[in-house]
Amino acid sequence: MASSAENRPKIGLALAGGGLEGAVYEIGALRALDECLEGVDFNSLDVYVGVSAGSFLAANLVNQLTPSQMCRAIVKQEPGEHPFHSGIFLTPARGELTRAVTSVPKLFLEALQKYLSNPADRSLLDAMTRLGRALPVGIFDNDRIRAFLTEIYSMKGRTDDFRELATKLVVVAVDLDSGAPMRFGEPGHDHVPISKAVQASTALPGVYTPVEIEGRHYVDGVLSKTLHASVALDNGVDLLLCVNPIVPVDTMTAVERGVMRRGQLMNRGLPSVLSQMLRTMIYSRMRVGMKSYEGRYGDSEVVLFEPRRDDYRMFFNNIFSWASRRDVCEYAYRATLRDIRERREELEPILARHGIGLKREVLEDRERDLWKYVGLTHDGPRLVAPPEPPTTEELERLLDRLESAIETA
Repeated sequence: MASSAENRPKIGLALAGGGLEGAVYEIGALRALDECLEGVDFNSLDVYVGVSAGSFLAANLVNQLTPSQMCRAIVKQEPGEHPFHSGIFLTPARGELTRAVTSVPKLFLEALQKYLSNPADRSLLDAMTRLGRALPVGIFDNDRIRAFLTEIYSMKGRTDDFRELATKLVVVAVDLDSGAPMRFGEPGHDHVPISKAVQASTALPGVYTPVEIEGRHYVDGVLSKTLHASVALDNGVDLLLCVNPIVPVDTMTAVERGVMRRGQLMNRGLPSVLSQMLRTMIYSRMRVGMKSYEGRYGDSEVVLFEPRRDDYRMFFNNIFSWASRRDVCEYAYRATLRDIRERREELEPILARHGIGLKREVLEDRERDLWKYVGLTHDGPRLVAPPEPPTTEELERLLDRLESAIETA
């Protein structure tokens, strides 16, 4: 006779990327789900899949850091824990920046020689494209991410080894040379430390340097897919909960609702146009993938939580911002509770089929305070984060020194 554990539904969690702001948004959303869903323990699910920033959070959850702890970690230092601070994610990659700057003179001479060797068939501008090799492949040091995770996973009851986990964790990165996704944590790839896999999955090109693992270089898993929800579905989950913090903005609807002043998106400059383009491409790809799951995975059900498209406040925040972390986390918490209230008739029967209920007292409390229920208040210095390394100033000083070195060379 099958045990009750064997008969219970298998529940998974898939977390997408989205930079620092996306990670903080997901922490707030996870806390809302943690409070609102009855019958779900976010530290004891059956399968976790993380991509980019989502891999950082999924690895923390499987290592028994609760959503409540992660909320506290972004704003204060908790005894026995390590706070999340900008120095972990935004430390300048001194070695890569030095290599990039000091390579300019040699590359310039090579480009000039190439032009002078055949000026009739080659323009000077064409020859100077060689200088593109001087661009740094990443401006921040992602070794700090691995070091941070290695330290906290060495604590009692935690592990940096996929094979020692009580539940399934898959961290997705992309092989830079082949473009193929790599599922760290799956058989054959579960010997790689969790911290190293997360470092690889979060290595967004241009922001962090690619991560070398066993002679191959890996970059951000979002380059392949946004959520990689199919990884969890391939592992046989009955219900998959997904959190995606990145959606394209719908400014027209935001203006009509009175939450944004009228104005064209292109008037906000190239960064906003590029952001909208990338968000649209990533989001469209995710939607196509989600649609394809309906016929491929039988009775498995997928529930997605994400910001609304008319939520311009998320769009116009800098995805690498750390200063607004408290506001983003609180906003995500409230927005997720609002989303569940608005979709209650749709969600209740789906969740009920898997033994999950919605807590009425949480949903009906429209003034619910995130910080109160994670053990913090808005009063006094308790929300003040510990001193953080002045990474921006540090980067500026480094570049100044490099410039001086080149001028005197």
